[in-house]
Amino acid sequence: MRLLLGAMLLFVSSSAMAQSSARFGYGYGGWFTRFDRIVSRHNQTGELFRIEGHCQSACTLFLAIKNVCIEPGATLLFHAGHNGNRKISASATDYLLSAYNEGLRSYLVSNHHMDSLVFHKISGSDMIQKFGYRPCPAK
Repeated sequence: MRLLLGAMLLFVSSSAMAQSSARFGYGYGGWFTRFDRIVSRHNQTGELFRIEGHCQSACTLFLAIKNVCIEPGATLLFHAGHNGNRKISASATDYLLSAYNEGLRSYLVSNHHMDSLVFHKISGSDMIQKFGYRPCPAK
């Protein structure tokens, strides 16, 4: 199990590319610090950041980027925050929730989606229509 997890983390980190999109190397999550640097950089520069394709776990921290947009065909997956041993952590969960707008945060909390490590899927089109996130402009 540890070998598989290590291989997955190596794959994710080695496939990371300097793109302004969640698609390239970040879609399957990882440690907050990897994502915080990108969020900070984009919030400083104002550069557009596209969430497209598959975005789970810590990838959803990109919702904290001021100039973020979501492709309608994207899929975002949410779960409780946890430590390195996969033990649910209230502080890690709160950190994830702080990246989301009030509507999404309320929805996730009231439906108990942030109480377990089970993934809860929300489509990009629902993120736009139900939670007010901006759709991405045409490329």
